Amino acid sequence: MKPEPISQTERRDRLRLIRTEHIGPITWRELMAHFGSASDAIEGLPDLTGQGGKRKFIIPDASHAESELEEIVRLDAQLITLGEADYPLSLSQIDDAPPVLSVRGDITILSQAGIGMVGARNASANGQRLAETIARDLAESDIVIVSGLARGIDTAAHNGALAANGKTIAVMAGGVDVVYPPENEALLHRIAQTGAVVSEMPPRLKPLARHFPRRNRIVSGLSLGVVVVEAAQRSGSLITARMAGEQGRDVLAVPGSPLDPRAYGANRLIREGATLVRDAKDVLEVIRPMLRVPAAPPEPPFPGSAQPRLALEIDGPKSQQAVMECLSPEPVAVDEIVRRCQLTAPVVRTILLELELAGRLERHPGNRVAAL
Repeated sequence: MKPEPISQTERRDRLRLIRTEHIGPITWRELMAHFGSASDAIEGLPDLTGQGGKRKFIIPDASHAESELEEIVRLDAQLITLGEADYPLSLSQIDDAPPVLSVRGDITILSQAGIGMVGARNASANGQRLAETIARDLAESDIVIVSGLARGIDTAAHNGALAANGKTIAVMAGGVDVVYPPENEALLHRIAQTGAVVSEMPPRLKPLARHFPRRNRIVSGLSLGVVVVEAAQRSGSLITARMAGEQGRDVLAVPGSPLDPRAYGANRLIREGATLVRDAKDVLEVIRPMLRVPAAPPEPPFPGSAQPRLALEIDGPKSQQAVMECLSPEPVAVDEIVRRCQLTAPVVRTILLELELAGRLERHPGNRVAAL
């Protein structure tokens, strides 16, 4: 069953909520689960944060969100939000799925079978040629190539897909209208014409260093697996590979000479269990079983939203104290807190949300939390 269409007001308020400082993708999702809609979350956020919290939440005016939506339309793009029918199912299933995505190009490509390809920016000529060949051959087999438009391997992967008249997705660390690196302006235009350009950031935003890891989780989240072609000991490509593993995606790597520092990361991944890749056939062998399995029907994106106020039935300070006693600076699984506290999951989720909004708790991958 497809989700019901949302109103333009709700779309605007979903955008306002994620553009609020201190509200990230996981907190946004928890607020949506708690209140059932962004409009109700904005109205109820002051009461939920309570008194004495460390954080102050300044929700952007509706006019700011409307201006961003107008800018997206001006760019011939569209905004989709988590929970809408056009939002890609594979991406919605990661813990920190971006609540909003700006998309230039063909939005349906986001839901097609894709492979992420990442690697060194200062890639060797052989590495770039191999990445381009693998991407071209995968594209000829109707696999979408997902990458980040960076120099080196990313650029080669995009070009390989385009050479086969295939589909490719460029995931941007800044706004969908900000070309980075500048020399890829023509490439970005070609991708927008035949594939898709996506970003969770506002238009005109120039990418900062902290934006790239966030970009990387979208690359892996849109993909069945991620292929690493050349990666130094410390590189964003290894971050993408780690995120892919945490998301349950396959990690694949092309081996290289032990004498080349750019091969260190890929060789290490293979030693740790990544699938060794020589060509596109090796990639197809891994993902082919997944292509034959029909997609499972999507679960409700905001658990509990059918009864959004149920989680408010808390036995006051006693329940909160029980949850707090389960917390420490060491991350613990939320399911473990539910088990130990002998409270219902909705009650625990609400207490954790209140603590997080008060600046007394932080979330970690794998649905874990830790006290601050």
